[in-house]
Amino acid sequence: MPIVTSEYSTKTRGENDIINLTDIVAATINDCTLQNGIVTVFVVGSTAAITTIEYEPGLKKDLSKTLDKIVPKGIIYEHDKAWHDGNGHSHIRSSLIGPGLTIPFINGRLCLGIWQQTILIELDTRSRERKIIIQIIGE
Repeated sequence: MPIVTSEYSTKTRGENDIINLTDIVAATINDCTLQNGIVTVFVVGSTAAITTIEYEPGLKKDLSKTLDKIVPKGIIYEHDKAWHDGNGHSHIRSSLIGPGLTIPFINGRLCLGIWQQTILIELDTRSRERKIIIQIIGE
């Protein structure tokens, strides 16, 4: 089966910045000759994540608030003791959400729900340049 790999870079604004990648992923599929298969979207790094969400302001805020409750910032993390960089919570959040996502596509179209978008969420405490790998396998 053919494999098409593409890279995309984006600059984030720091912690809890959410970037909608749906149009970029869809365009990558449209630019190749494959019509049916799967696409993997993967962020390189250990303090960012890829997932899906309804990309609207209220839910973006809700996701950030929920992450603050599940993995709070104000506690001691062993990572911070070792590295003194204050982003131990960022690594844990990234591990829970995950660095990648696989989405099927049929007839050249992503199989996403009407309100479902693919996003990158920056979890580090500072802005970062993020490399996203988009890999398509199909026919």
